[in-house]
Amino acid sequence: MPTPPPAPTAADAPATVVRRQYLASATGDLDLWRTAVAPDVEWIEAAGFPLAGTYRTPDGVISGVFEQLAAAWDDWITHDDTYVVDGERVVVLGRYSAVNKATGKTMNVRVAHCFIVRDGKIVRFEQIVDSASVHAAMTA
Repeated sequence: MPTPPPAPTAADAPATVVRRQYLASATGDLDLWRTAVAPDVEWIEAAGFPLAGTYRTPDGVISGVFEQLAAAWDDWITHDDTYVVDGERVVVLGRYSAVNKATGKTMNVRVAHCFIVRDGKIVRFEQIVDSASVHAAMTA
């Protein structure tokens, strides 16, 4: 397994902080993930997504989003394909792939993630997702 990147610092570029967040999430390194987000992070899951809502604090995101995804899906992967950076704003175009545990159906859906990074920490995340395709994979 490759060595994980070091924790982000205030001097890191916003895209670097966001990328580290994805790497930490993909490897399950929640300690590293915590270093990329602000203590008062605002994490918005899109309306229509099964976990729709706003989560605050790293613990709130972990329990309300990451643990719920792990409980409902196998092999959840967020593919961060394209980064668009404008100052403190980072938009990532990508896709989710996973297998729903209840139905055995796979999904491969397009997403856009919008981040705001300040002082080396993610302070806001907003998800835009093809929620109809997510629900289709969840329906028997």
